[in-house]
Amino acid sequence: MDHQFLLVAGAGLAIMIAASVFARRTGVAAPLLLVGLGIGASYLPSTPTIHVEPELILAGVLPPLLYASAVQLPVLDVRRNFALIAWQSVVMVIVSALAIGAVVHAIFPSISFPLAVALGAVVSPTDAVAATAIGHRVGLPPRLMTVLEGESLVNDASALVVLRTAVAAIATVSGSAFDLTDTALDFGWAVLGAVLIGGAVGWLTALLRQRLDDPVLNTTISFAVPFLAYFPTEEAYASGVLAVVVAGLLTGALGSKRFSARDRQTQATTWTTISFLLESAVFLAMGYQLPELVDAARTETTTGEITGLVLLVVGLLVALRFLGLVGPAIRERFGRPGRNEQTRAKLGQFEEHLDAMTPADQREENRIAWARRRLARGKADVEFEEREPITGRGYAVLGWAGMRGVVTVAAVQTIPGETRHVDTVVLAAFLVALITLVLFGLTLPTVIARMNFRPESAEDKRDSVQALLRRVGESAIDTLGPLEEQTVDGEPLDPELVSTMKERIVPRLVAGTRDLRETRADAHEQMMIVQRRYLDAMREALGAERGIGAYSSETYRQVESLLDTVEQRFRMN
Repeated sequence: MDHQFLLVAGAGLAIMIAASVFARRTGVAAPLLLVGLGIGASYLPSTPTIHVEPELILAGVLPPLLYASAVQLPVLDVRRNFALIAWQSVVMVIVSALAIGAVVHAIFPSISFPLAVALGAVVSPTDAVAATAIGHRVGLPPRLMTVLEGESLVNDASALVVLRTAVAAIATVSGSAFDLTDTALDFGWAVLGAVLIGGAVGWLTALLRQRLDDPVLNTTISFAVPFLAYFPTEEAYASGVLAVVVAGLLTGALGSKRFSARDRQTQATTWTTISFLLESAVFLAMGYQLPELVDAARTETTTGEITGLVLLVVGLLVALRFLGLVGPAIRERFGRPGRNEQTRAKLGQFEEHLDAMTPADQREENRIAWARRRLARGKADVEFEEREPITGRGYAVLGWAGMRGVVTVAAVQTIPGETRHVDTVVLAAFLVALITLVLFGLTLPTVIARMNFRPESAEDKRDSVQALLRRVGESAIDTLGPLEEQTVDGEPLDPELVSTMKERIVPRLVAGTRDLRETRADAHEQMMIVQRRYLDAMREALGAERGIGAYSSETYRQVESLLDTVEQRFRMN
């Protein structure tokens, strides 16, 4: 059995790699290929029956998957798109679950209302894996990518809370009780408990990793973070998956300030690899299990009934997703310009008020400085809304990017097995996930291409990076003073060294580190000390600029990568 398991695992790994390479060359989304290959593999002779416990997926696979995505998602982007993300991932998930439950129970009375709501809950959350993979390849605007990724991180929590309530109702004697008040209270505690526990885990582990500064230990701790957030939160009857997301977002935000360049780069590579393996394995297993599910459902349903149920649910999902986006689209089209003007006017009045203030002491001066940073952030938010609005074409793409995946497949199998018609519901959920993957996955590239989005040119991106580098470099000099004024152990710098370094500090800090080895030992040491000072000051300035948000997240990421490269060079010298 062990040899058979190792053989299956090795074959699965080979299929994942082959599917990924083929997907990159052909443009077909890898999840689609993996599901298809999984179905094909299940029909090969002598293939073993593999049953994956759903709890293993929810507690062992989902937390690291969510953490891997959350730790890479900029908090700045989440904040700016929070309203739309919350609407899609909370309100529309709950509405969709209840609406699907009501319609399915009305048309198929043999499926109880709680079981129908459970079906609605598991098919409501979207999976952004395929959508973002396609979006990266065909040039989907960054803001739309953020909405899709943010929605897929949070909607899992909403769906699982509704599912938990539905399963509790299924367990009652009548099987018909479903209390909306209980659902609302459960959801409120699920969110609050997740934020508290997930925030505490993220903050404490980030603080510990900062003090250790050891890549092996830090990587080991990062492996534990999603589970440290998930299990205590679940034990507290809150949302473990949301706690993982909170811990991941906080770790990503704190990592830019507290982790070394080596730790950040190691974390990015490690979690990208883990995410690839887990996502690929789940989609492959999804296809592999499908024939077995079909056989199980045949005893309690007919082909016509399951076909009608699946088509009904898919139709409702598509209709509800587009209907849910109508309100935000109307507000964006007609309400945003007026709100931007009102905000701009209020910010202008606030700025005049600040200009008229004269600080009496250092405390008031600090408060005014803080207020000016808030003012700058408000202006940057307005400029962002005007620079990157979500147009009608953007909402059309969001509506069409409704793939279902990992959570749907895992969550539906947690419904108690003794429940009447549970096999039908499980098969229906699998087929809904499969159909949405195929339907949206194959057509989304064409839809995006027809929208004619205009991506930022390479020249504009380069100009933004250089402008931000200049800002953080100038800020570093304002903070530390010019090179001529620097001292090391109370001694002024060698004038030759000052002349050599002057052109390297701004904007790239170091143009070429080879020359470091060519300087004499004492000058080399002085150069390294001064460079580290300016590098630290530039990082502080970059953090302040990121808090304001005048540039895109990608620009901040590129500048941080450049500074990380410089830091890595320091370690080599």
